[in-house]
Amino acid sequence: MFKKFASDALGLSDIGKIIDPQDYDKTDADDYVRHEDDEQIYFLIKTKMDEYCFTNVALIHVDGEKATSSKRTLRRYPYSQYTISDVLLETAGTIDMDIEIKFTLGNIPITIDVQKDQIDRLKDLYKALLFISEQTHENSIILNKAEQSLDKAATILHNSRTSEANTADQYKALTEFSFEWFKNAREQYHEKDFGAIFEKYINN
Repeated sequence: MFKKFASDALGLSDIGKIIDPQDYDKTDADDYVRHEDDEQIYFLIKTKMDEYCFTNVALIHVDGEKATSSKRTLRRYPYSQYTISDVLLETAGTIDMDIEIKFTLGNIPITIDVQKDQIDRLKDLYKALLFISEQTHENSIILNKAEQSLDKAATILHNSRTSEANTADQYKALTEFSFEWFKNAREQYHEKDFGAIFEKYINN
């Protein structure tokens, strides 16, 4: 019992272990993956209290209040709604028992402790999350610039010296073009599925 108390006091009781793919179906998180919609697990970290399941479209967090309790809270964070940023990997010191990966989802800070002997595998997750963060940032810049350009075009058209009939026709054409352009742009630059990135960095 003393060992358990010492482990809890030192923060060692909730150091995570990276789960192998063949054991995904033995975890609680797997029950909440939308396999019916081709959602796929690419990385899963399990601690005594929590599970952090990285799929191609979301982070699924099975949050346990206590290691001794069976009560769990399920939280799902789609990458398209919770932008990943501030990705950090903190390696172990001489006496440390764990390494840490840290990142922010939207405005929610996440810190996960992992056994230090699994550093090589955690580096792969770090690279994948960092690339997703960089890509979504670049995509948001492109979408913002495009929106500004369309707003500027609408303003120029509104201030142009043409007849009201011509202005109405041109404005209608611009509106229809803008709607179709944004629809296509969001499909290209507002990504929801990052399976290709996980495949590139984790499965190789």
